[in-house]
Amino acid sequence: MKIDRLDVKLLRLPLAQFFETSFGRSYEKSFLLIRLEGEGHVGWGESVAEGHPYYSSETTETTWHIITEFLAQRVVGKTFEHPREIFPAMARVRGNNMAKAGIEMAAWDLYARILGKPLSAVLGGTRDRIASGVSIGIQDSLDQLVAKVDKELAAGYRRIKIKIKPGWDLNAVEAVRAKFPDILLMVDANAAYSPADGAHLAKLDPYKLMMIEQPLDYDDVMDHVQLQKEIATPICLDESIHTVRIARDAIAAKACKIINIKPGRVGGHAESIRLHDLCQANGIPVWHGGMLESGIGRAHNIHLASLPNFTLPGDIAASKRYFVPDLIEPGIEVAADGTIPVPTAPGIGVNIVEERVQAATGRQMSLDVTNIKSH
Repeated sequence: MKIDRLDVKLLRLPLAQFFETSFGRSYEKSFLLIRLEGEGHVGWGESVAEGHPYYSSETTETTWHIITEFLAQRVVGKTFEHPREIFPAMARVRGNNMAKAGIEMAAWDLYARILGKPLSAVLGGTRDRIASGVSIGIQDSLDQLVAKVDKELAAGYRRIKIKIKPGWDLNAVEAVRAKFPDILLMVDANAAYSPADGAHLAKLDPYKLMMIEQPLDYDDVMDHVQLQKEIATPICLDESIHTVRIARDAIAAKACKIINIKPGRVGGHAESIRLHDLCQANGIPVWHGGMLESGIGRAHNIHLASLPNFTLPGDIAASKRYFVPDLIEPGIEVAADGTIPVPTAPGIGVNIVEERVQAATGRQMSLDVTNIKSH
């Protein structure tokens, strides 16, 4: 697989409805799309870094800089036997996994299209449908929260996740559990608590939650070890797990019982597969997180979530929950039984509406061997 050209595009899409976490409230999503050309085919990837550095230290501006100044030269004009070689080819650049993932995932799409196979087959997927859960942000009132949960359950979603933060946690969980005592329910703190909050978080135990996701700091593993001793609710790590090595250490230390896999956070599909395999070997279930991706990134997520150890419903929901219209047509839909079919066409297997991509693009750059920078 020879990569002849890399296009990077900065897009901005309004959200269909606001989404609030402990970081704040968002009304739009800014992100980068990566388009690779090679051997007469095109592959697409999405970098999930946002316009702000609240979830991650990476932003759309840092990823643009790293891709155009340092990463593109390591792949453009180069030939690779397999896309698993892409991440190592970028290893001289430290960190910046979201920038790397945008390129690496586009290369997997390109490779699968060259082979004429769906991406899931190339990744090693074993299922033709994935179970879908939904993430519900912080709302303006408990009544509004309960109404949102009711709406999503009616749409077929198999698992409900609600965002929490200090002051919006016990009351929110109690309100949802009172109305829906038997649903699969979890909470996500996005690192909003401190180690001193163990006794408070233990008050969530009676509500029989599937898990509490990332209660403590984004770079914290060892304090989660102590917290897991203090609470019965399983801890799931998200922001803390940005390398396979950290995941190995977290599992050995018993810092968590579940891990959320986001390819953007760990550097793409190949590292996600390594993380998936590590967790499977250690009896740690995984599920696929979400970063408000467009249909392009969401399609990648569906294919990855077809691997066997993704045993819990992930945050891969219908396109219409986030963008109307999405960048793909038709959009991703959730069936009445709460599942999404894995696309069977070559690559990510969805139809990208390039007119919509261009309409949402505020800045773009094309890089080939004639204009690429060398460092």
